[in-house]
Order: sequence, then C-alpha cells, then structure tokens
Amino acid sequence: MLTLLEAQNIIENRIENLNLPDEPKELYDPVRYILSIGGKRVRPALVLLGCDLFGGSVSAATFPALAIEIFHNFTLLHDDIMDKSDLRRGKQTVHLKWDENVAILSGDVMSILASRLINESPGAVLRNVNDVFTLTAMQVCEGQQFDMNFESRKAVEEEEYLRMIELKTAVLIAASLKIGAMLGGAAEKDAEDLYLFGKNLGIAFQLQDDLLDAYGNTAEFGKKTGLDIIDNKKTILMISALREANEEQKKSLLNWLSVTDFDPEEKVSAVVEIFDALNIKSLTETMIHHYFEEALENLKNLNRPEESKAELLKFAAFLMERKK
Repeated sequence: MLTLLEAQNIIENRIENLNLPDEPKELYDPVRYILSIGGKRVRPALVLLGCDLFGGSVSAATFPALAIEIFHNFTLLHDDIMDKSDLRRGKQTVHLKWDENVAILSGDVMSILASRLINESPGAVLRNVNDVFTLTAMQVCEGQQFDMNFESRKAVEEEEYLRMIELKTAVLIAASLKIGAMLGGAAEKDAEDLYLFGKNLGIAFQLQDDLLDAYGNTAEFGKKTGLDIIDNKKTILMISALREANEEQKKSLLNWLSVTDFDPEEKVSAVVEIFDALNIKSLTETMIHHYFEEALENLKNLNRPEESKAELLKFAAFLMERKK
C-alpha cells in the first residue's frame, strides 16, 4: 500500500521536474515560485492514495494529481490578491513579489495548465474525471464569491457559511479522492463514499483553519494571524460570537465590522478578547470534532478492507493535529 509520505514525495519530485517554458519569464517564473515555496501536497497525494486504494496504476494518476495541485495553487495565488495577503507559506505573495497583473496572468496560465494535465487521464475514465474536475473548479469559484459577498454583509447564517466553505475548500479535497478512486477503477458508490469522507474532512479542515487564524502562531501558521478579523471575514468564530454575544458585546463586534479607520492589532486583540469571553474557541473545536467524526463514519462505510484504509485514517489524524 502506498503511504501518504510516499505519495507526497512522488508529487514533489514531479513538481521539481515540471517542464515549463522559459519565456516570458514574467509569466512562468511566478508559477515556478508559488509551486516551489512548499505546501504539503495533500490534495495530489490524495489522488494517488485514492487510486492505490482500489488497485489502480499510481503512475497513470500522476498527471491528474499534478493538475489538482496546480489548480489549488492557482486559487491560492488569486485568493492572495483578493485578500491583500502579504505572506503565503511564510514567503512573500506573488502579487507583492511581482505585481497584481503578473499574478493574475500567471494564475490564469496555471488554470489552463491544470486542464491540460487532467486531460492526461486514461481514456476510459477521462470524461468522468474531467466532469468532476470542471464541476469542482466552478464550485471553488462559487465558494470564493460567496466568501467575498459575506464581507459586506452584517449577518451571515451558520448554514450559509458551512455551504461556502464546503464549496471553497472541502470539494477540492473530496474531488481529489474521488478522482483518484475513479482512476483506480472504483465502483460509483465507493467513489462517492470516498468523496463524502473528503468533504466532511475538508469542512473540519477549514473550520480548523479559521481557528488557527485567530489562535495560531504566525511562525507555525505560515501567514499572519488575525487576517480574517482585519478583513471582516464572517468565519464560524465571528458568526458564533455574534449569535452568543450579549447586547454590549454584539455592539462592539458590529462596530469593529463597520469601522474603516483602525489599528489592526487593536482590532484583532479586541475581537479575540470577546471570542475568549464567549468561549468561541471551545465551540469551534466541538464543531470541528463533529465533522471529523462524520468523515470517519464515511470511511467506515467504504467497501474496502480495513487495513487498506489505514493510510487515510492516518492522513485524517495528521490533518486534524496540524498547527499550520
């Protein structure tokens, strides 16, 4: 059985040897840069693990796996522009290292390259794999738009937020596993069970990311903490706080959400203080645990020998124990 580490190493090696054109440098150097600054290569590794789980050829799944990783990094590159982020994985973001126009165009070429690589899937499953990939790509964009819409709204319902993170984050993790299963020859129900495992795990992953933004350590997290608060993101922490707050606390939160001239450190400190008073960290951890357990139940239902699921169980545990 292929291990997560082995799968990650396969992907890392293929990225290091990815043959990109030399010119124009301003187009392709940012692509090389964002692919070279790290990342755990989790999503493409899941493609390989999903394929291996059903006895498929890992080598035949490598190009589609690369497609997933390149598409994922494309979304990060454009997200950083929209979020005005300074750091990505502890390094300067592409739009700051070059400029926004370069970052937009380099992201565009990454999305096209991802499409070319997904088309390297074996012919017998190519259409179905491409259908999953393109639908997922559209859903990720939908999720990002909902996320931006929420910034200008005073109130966002918990159900709306959970749907947004399902689209923006969870579906790509789920699709990675499903595409891998399809490449491995899995039955439709098995591929769908694996998708649900990935979706619930992806929701737990994003909720944990929300938690780390407020409570993580910048050095470990790889980007500045408190950015969601500064950018008025309606994360599950803010939604829960607005729901649980008394009149005075709610007035303070709404004020911080509306002011345009503020000291970022003061804003983050004041909002986190209210989170602490309302026990928001613990409430979020409970929700993370719920989706994690749902994912484990999905994996339990998967019609594969228990020993063959061990690596995915280890992966799930690894994802939930992360600090960055």
